[in-house]
Amino acid sequence: MTQIFALHSAYGLATVAAAIDAGLVDADAERILVPFVSSRVPETAVGIADEPALRSLRDRFDRVERLEDILGPLHPSAWEPADADLPMLERLISRAWSLDTADLEVLVQSPQVAPARTLMSLFSRARITIIGDGLMTYSPMRVQLPHAVSARIQGVVYADVVPGVRPLVASPAAVVVPVPPASFAAVLSETDTGELLSLADGAPTVLVLGQYLSALGLVTPDAEIDLQKQLIDRAVRWSPQRIVFKPHPAAPPLLTAALRERAIAKGTDFVEYHGPLAAELLAERIDAVAVVAGFSTALPTVNTLFGRAIGSAGCSTVLAALTPFENSNRIPVTLVDALTRDDSPYASPAQLQLLVDAVGYAMQPEIAGHLRDRAEEFLRGIEPEERHRYFTPRRLADLRLPGAPRDSVARQILRPAGGVGRIEEWRLTALGARRRAERAWRAIRGR
Repeated sequence: MTQIFALHSAYGLATVAAAIDAGLVDADAERILVPFVSSRVPETAVGIADEPALRSLRDRFDRVERLEDILGPLHPSAWEPADADLPMLERLISRAWSLDTADLEVLVQSPQVAPARTLMSLFSRARITIIGDGLMTYSPMRVQLPHAVSARIQGVVYADVVPGVRPLVASPAAVVVPVPPASFAAVLSETDTGELLSLADGAPTVLVLGQYLSALGLVTPDAEIDLQKQLIDRAVRWSPQRIVFKPHPAAPPLLTAALRERAIAKGTDFVEYHGPLAAELLAERIDAVAVVAGFSTALPTVNTLFGRAIGSAGCSTVLAALTPFENSNRIPVTLVDALTRDDSPYASPAQLQLLVDAVGYAMQPEIAGHLRDRAEEFLRGIEPEERHRYFTPRRLADLRLPGAPRDSVARQILRPAGGVGRIEEWRLTALGARRRAERAWRAIRGR
């Protein structure tokens, strides 16, 4: 048996390595790592195939076959060949990688988009397993995959950083395979480069993680500066002597300058970190009393794996700004918000799962249609302010869910029913009645 692991992030590679160590992946299979770079400008990024800190993780594979050697200058996310070309490409790639397609498993991150989606379609007989991609794994599929692909998805292997909560990707058919936190923590520790840190001096420190939200079109640059300042305010609640800020690699210097001014005004030292350490390891190395971010996957990870306190800011603002409602960032923001709120009503995994299921259904009512009863149960049992925090009135009304505002007469007239608008429904009904009357009249006249 041969397994192809098509991965693009260090988080995904660590998840696979931990799954291998925990015996959750077939031990007798030949493992082929197929790395690719998903950033918009791959030439400016260091991929998982070349990052020195990930060398020991790559050693768990029998060989590495770079996708770029096949695609050449074509960006991986643009690899969307015509269906008619897939059989030919399967033969060509199988020959290039010396594959036996009769006994093959394809394990991919981000299955909704190329190149993962292309590989799943290309190897038409292969079993498919989805590798978790942080908090995105808890979101439902955002596209309807062809049945020939979705029917072959057998499982979801993911880092269990929100214990007790089941991811929705590929739900309900796929078997969920959680990677134990201890195994995941051990693998992350392998990526520690041993970098000497002057920050590890025992001073009470809070780590703040930057996210470049304006680049994703989620907020304006000015609004992002305000949100990042709220992170500083949140960090100050732990009374640190120092705030260490790890910026997003693509964030402009202006953003960091605004945060430094905010921290100094609050009476704390401010240090910017640009080293290679992952956020989780950096928090451990500097013995951070807490980690604060917007809605980074690092928050639940550092909390579950290493027991660090976590905080966030601006989640409610981002939730209100996300458009369309099915934006795939909605579940990560929802999870972090629920996990970091003061006196959160979602402290129990069961209640948090109910929230995730309800939001997931509202995001993708067709793909996640099996969750409608869960959504109705959740919405009937919460207060209006909780409902408004995670759902828009328009979405509730469109899906006819509990808590939806009462429709106006005009909206009742225009509301779709059975896939068509009410007015169109009435027009078709009248047309059908007229045709039936014409047939009856012709029968009476013997024509």
